[in-house]
Amino acid sequence: MSNRTGIAAVALALLMISGDAHAQSSDPTKYPDLSGGWQRFVNRGLGGQPSFDQTKPWGRGQQAPLTPEYQKVLEDSLADQANGGQGNFIDHALCHPAGMPFMMVATRPLDFVVTPHTTYILVGGSDHYRRIFTDGRGWPKEIEPSYSGYSIGRWIDTDGDGRFDLLEAETRGPFKGRRTYDATGLPLHHDNQSVFKERISLDKTDPNLMHNEITVIDNALTRPWTVNKRYIRKPAPHPEWPEAYCHEGTALVGFGDQIYYMSADGMLMPSRKDQPAPDLRYFNQTRK
Repeated sequence: MSNRTGIAAVALALLMISGDAHAQSSDPTKYPDLSGGWQRFVNRGLGGQPSFDQTKPWGRGQQAPLTPEYQKVLEDSLADQANGGQGNFIDHALCHPAGMPFMMVATRPLDFVVTPHTTYILVGGSDHYRRIFTDGRGWPKEIEPSYSGYSIGRWIDTDGDGRFDLLEAETRGPFKGRRTYDATGLPLHHDNQSVFKERISLDKTDPNLMHNEITVIDNALTRPWTVNKRYIRKPAPHPEWPEAYCHEGTALVGFGDQIYYMSADGMLMPSRKDQPAPDLRYFNQTRK
């Protein structure tokens, strides 16, 4: 284990000093200290699961500037959930990656790894990581669809003190999946052509508070939507990163556009009232 750690340290050191002409700086002291685990800021007065705008309740309470068409998508999702379904959140409920922007909600603490070429954000769970390229590249002619999108950024010294203090990043699609802002199914447009612009920085007065100002440009919105997400550095000097897999232990089973429950005795159960049984036409219907 010690040899493996030493090799990793040497590899990282070589990466830091061997950047090409497009990398912003090979000096690690030029970058802010983003080490440790960054957990989401929680407004204790709000209930429910994590919300995109942490200062407002999830779902309708987010007051997202949705078009009438996508306001109806949200209302239909909420109605289905009230009846026992998963609504527009069905894909993530079945353990598909959440993608952008939900993956930045910090359900589990985020880990930022800064190199001259790339800033990595390690997420965990169904969403593993993001790469924000800071090597001076331009946008590719074609982008392969993904849940996290393709991100290009640059580090900026905003106060002229010789150290970077702001990471600007833009993330484009095409994206995969039916993505949402939160577990109510607050929707993004199904064309999967979202654009996200982020400004990531440490608070000027508190180095243990991170701001991520995210602006969403999406065809389900009547205008760009900007929120200031906040993360708090965990105080543990040696944070732990437990393994977590959504598929492990889940009782949800998906068939087509339906979700059922698996009971403790291994029997398939409906998830809502009057739910039809799965289509078993290809199975032997004779009971033994």
